Amino acid sequence: MKILITGFDPFGGASVNPAYEAVKLLPDKIKGVEIIKLEIPTVFEKEGKVLEAGIEEHKPDIVICVGQAGGRSGMSVEKIAINLMEARIPDNDGQQPFDEPIHRDGETGYFASIPVKAMVQKMREHGIPAKVSYTAGTFVCNDVMYRLLYLIDKKYPNIRGGFIHVPYLPEQVTDLPDGTPSMSAEMIAQALEYGVEAALENKQDISAAMGETH
Repeated sequence: MKILITGFDPFGGASVNPAYEAVKLLPDKIKGVEIIKLEIPTVFEKEGKVLEAGIEEHKPDIVICVGQAGGRSGMSVEKIAINLMEARIPDNDGQQPFDEPIHRDGETGYFASIPVKAMVQKMREHGIPAKVSYTAGTFVCNDVMYRLLYLIDKKYPNIRGGFIHVPYLPEQVTDLPDGTPSMSAEMIAQALEYGVEAALENKQDISAAMGETH
């Protein structure tokens, strides 16, 4: 059994991206399962091609993509990806799509097929702030999550997949407003490891109320 975990390269003028920094810290095996780590570009569509090449090469059973959500205070396990590209800033190739579908023949949205609530619960049990998120945004993070779930729907039905957003690293907030949340790469990596464990332990998600009230 194999799990492919991806993390983005730095973007938006930053010199570091907590996603791949944390992914690099993961062990090579979790609960005896091989962990494959893959850095992907913060570029619309190109990340999907790199991801699919990784899937073709390694033939994983589970794929978890990881990205930065600066300003969020904990781990956010995403529930849904939407068929929309709407970029507030350019990606690393200078693309800035506006109100465009990701796949014209795709569904309006796809739900993650990893057990998002079980993963959140496991992280919380180990004292790490975590929640289910119901918006992955409209930038490259949502883009790669949607492309992953589209591939699962159209081509790889035996793969389970999803996306996790992570906070800034402490070194990223030194010049940001007071109170901007952050989390160490080590804690993010621990949370990802607990999430992987939960995904291995739960083929179906747990029954728990974790919805948002706003």
